[in-house]
Amino acid sequence: MALQKILREVFGYEAFRGPQQAIIEHVVSGGDALVLMPTGGGKSLCYQVPAIARQQAGLGITVVVSPLIALMHDQVGALHEAGVEAAFLNSSLSGEEAAQVEKRMLRGEITLLYAAPERVTTPRFLAQLDSLAERGQLALFAIDEAHCVSQWGHDFRPEYRALTVLHERYPGVPRIALTATADALTRADILERLQLEDAGQFVSSFDRPNIRYTIVEKKDALTQLLRFIEREHAGEAGIVYCQSRKRVEDVAQSLSAAGIRALPYHAGLDQALRQRNQDRFLREEGLVMVATIAFGMGIDKPDVRFVAHLDMPKNIEGYYQETGRAGRDGAPADAWMAYGLQDVVNQRRMIDESPAGEDFKQVMRGKLDALLALAEATDCRRVRLLGYFGEQSTPCGNCDNCLHPPAVQDGSELARKLLSCIYRVQQASGISFGAGHMMDILRGKQTEKVAQYGHEQLSTFGIAKEASESELRAVLRQLIAIGAVAVDGGMFNTLRLTDGSRAVLKGEVSVQLRESVGSPAPRRTRRSTATAPAAQDLGVDDQMRFINLKAWRAEVAREHNLPAYVIFHDATLAEIAQRRPHTLEDLQGISGIGAKKLEAYGADVLRVVADGV
Repeated sequence: MALQKILREVFGYEAFRGPQQAIIEHVVSGGDALVLMPTGGGKSLCYQVPAIARQQAGLGITVVVSPLIALMHDQVGALHEAGVEAAFLNSSLSGEEAAQVEKRMLRGEITLLYAAPERVTTPRFLAQLDSLAERGQLALFAIDEAHCVSQWGHDFRPEYRALTVLHERYPGVPRIALTATADALTRADILERLQLEDAGQFVSSFDRPNIRYTIVEKKDALTQLLRFIEREHAGEAGIVYCQSRKRVEDVAQSLSAAGIRALPYHAGLDQALRQRNQDRFLREEGLVMVATIAFGMGIDKPDVRFVAHLDMPKNIEGYYQETGRAGRDGAPADAWMAYGLQDVVNQRRMIDESPAGEDFKQVMRGKLDALLALAEATDCRRVRLLGYFGEQSTPCGNCDNCLHPPAVQDGSELARKLLSCIYRVQQASGISFGAGHMMDILRGKQTEKVAQYGHEQLSTFGIAKEASESELRAVLRQLIAIGAVAVDGGMFNTLRLTDGSRAVLKGEVSVQLRESVGSPAPRRTRRSTATAPAAQDLGVDDQMRFINLKAWRAEVAREHNLPAYVIFHDATLAEIAQRRPHTLEDLQGISGIGAKKLEAYGADVLRVVADGV
């Protein structure tokens, strides 16, 4: 079956997107590939179409290495819906069920088999692969979430390193490694670790133009988050990321108390509850998941309308990967983050106190500095973000800085005052103090601690009376970001000068500050929460038809125990509602309706459409 025919008849799409066709042709012909494609860009098709084509050519099974059970379940479910023989091997299967899958695999009855890296590299599984290879029945290895192989990536998993055995043991079987996020350093590490130096490299644009990036100074983060959700995304699906498990539970509880349907997710929850919450998020509409970064990889839910960070991630790769879970359907979505001085301090401390070598720490500090620069930026967020991945762009007109440019002021004098204060306090007391005490001294506040240590006698006492605490904290964030101030770990997060302090004190390095934005960026026009973005342009009758189709889809999804979007995406239902088909032939050519889905659901769809409004 020609590639175009597979795309149309199996998956229901008329044309490949972006570099998909070039990647697929390269892999089908036996070439190795490294694919970097943003979330929602269609990575799965880049190995699913070759798997079908190579299987039809008599070349056997494709093994997909995937890190998450939930992702395997949904991908296999979606392939079954499209009429493709697929299966997974993971801990959710009983011993008898796993044995049945293995028998089917060895009989050549499966086109795609999903398994975790830990299983793929076991002697038992490798022996089964040996048997397939001897018969020429190993078509392809697809390594999904390939950034997990790199120590420089944001989600390093040591078990991925063992996947080099696939190349060493089966050198004639092509491999395709895929990820949505990798800077140049991580990319080079993936190529080396997986021995893909001779692979074709396919790097798509990292731009997600439908996502609006907004970063705000953290004041009362929970209140800021509530205001954001209530004003912009009431009743819509979203993800809120927090640093700690306790914070996750507190925020989920607070959102629920405010009338927002929210669920917690973190590694400390009972596994059954964690799975139940994830399933609910994928299958129900309008839920907000509050989670640590343990949640999200492989989440294919297309209608996540916002991703919010209440705590700053470790690096831009993590931020990009997490925000990329919003707006997979291409409709407008928001990436919103609140960050403050404590975030900077915490992330610095985690790096400094980690048992890693100094070279590794230096790279991690550089990655954190890049994220800080993004957060403090006064120019286009998207230009900064894409620039990090080596992609040139122009101002987007759709981030907070483009929509509401912040005023900028020179904070160099305040920075020198703050550095002088740290020096004088250290000199006078022989010990270091935290940020709050420094600001009290600079602003001339007579506190108990100031009096206890006699710091009202210092020459720096009150020299920044005119500055607000938020201004001083902004200066301190900048000084930490450029390495002019260090934060020592421990209970008190004390401040000390560094070798980089001198250049600021001597006026060789300036400190530029963004003034606090008084008014928020212009809001999008609120839409009815009952209306999906895909249906926004439909007339009244078509809107009702769309709602009826969604209700029917929900019933089918429940029967099949699958997320609704695996049956049909909203965009497919909207096109059906608009076209008002009368026959099965009328349904052909609608995006997302392949031959198997037409056969399985065509008659029911026509019935729902004919029922009218």
